[in-house]
Amino acid sequence: MSPSTAASRPSELLVRSSLGDYQVTFTDDAGAALIGGVTPRDVMIADRLVLRGHADRLAGLLEQVRVVEIDATEGQKSYQELTAIFDELIRGGFRRGDRLIALGGGITQDCTAFIASVLYRGVDWLFLPTTLLAQADSCIGSKTSINFGEFKNQLGGFYPPRQIFIDPTFLETLPRKEVLSGLGEMAHYFPIDGAEAFERYATGLTLALGDGSSIPALTRESLEIKKGYVEIDEFDRNERQVFNYGHSFGHALESVSHYALPHGIAVSYGIDLANRVSVELGFLEQEVRDTMRRSLKQIWAEAPLPTVDVEKFKTALRRDKKNRGDELGLILTRGWGQMFKHFCPLDQVLSDLIDDFFRDANQS
Repeated sequence: MSPSTAASRPSELLVRSSLGDYQVTFTDDAGAALIGGVTPRDVMIADRLVLRGHADRLAGLLEQVRVVEIDATEGQKSYQELTAIFDELIRGGFRRGDRLIALGGGITQDCTAFIASVLYRGVDWLFLPTTLLAQADSCIGSKTSINFGEFKNQLGGFYPPRQIFIDPTFLETLPRKEVLSGLGEMAHYFPIDGAEAFERYATGLTLALGDGSSIPALTRESLEIKKGYVEIDEFDRNERQVFNYGHSFGHALESVSHYALPHGIAVSYGIDLANRVSVELGFLEQEVRDTMRRSLKQIWAEAPLPTVDVEKFKTALRRDKKNRGDELGLILTRGWGQMFKHFCPLDQVLSDLIDDFFRDANQS
């Protein structure tokens, strides 16, 4: 499949879920797609900056629903910050049969999904993702989570939206670094699907970094790959865990860099480190790592690795919720489509590999 054939494909994607099937609709005008399907009792929880940037094109929709604006920061994802929204909804007469509509990226998604999952023991919600990372990754899969103090995504569950509207025109106002983040996050899906899929990603990535023409097709294929795993392992207990490929290292990098790197860019570095560990442990051929690295370096060229405290990075790794006892729970790889979970201690061998990775990155 060519990265430029998205327009010829069906405009909808159905995700099967034990919690209720939900539909992804691909459209160039999400606001118009929703008009007529909402009521004045529905409430939109909107990223304040997104709302300002797209108020004109969403005017018809905004006239039909109530709006609660939020600052889409990590600090918003806490019980303390969400209390005000619960209060506004309940005092404003929101009822169990009413619906929430999320407008924004992953933080807005997490906040809205968490509220929807616990308010009145569950209310329906819809999602208009406005970042590439949310459109190509987090919008499906049902996960919802908020932070607990300094610990990221520790509270939550599984609660999918009833419908998702993927509108690439939202990306037109997205900062370049957020586009890179979405492309970096997508990088872990395609090698999991196989060598041919990664070739499509590599070709599409070059176009995406240029005129952006391949982004809709890459987004669609990312969701199709994820959908296959979500439908056989919805609650992330077995097969779906391969999607943590690059994420243990990526999450630790986010933490110690104080989120100087957006999530998807951190994950792209994490993929390369997972590949390096896989090579050193004898699981992976160096040639495969080099092939992936050529694409990943296109993302890093615009987002260099910040200087971090490597010992704090290792401490963050030890706190990863996927660990087992004193062993790290890493997703490593034996090659295209052969990702697997590997438990290992953060011993001297692995510690030295991490030191070398950061040393080489800072010298390149």
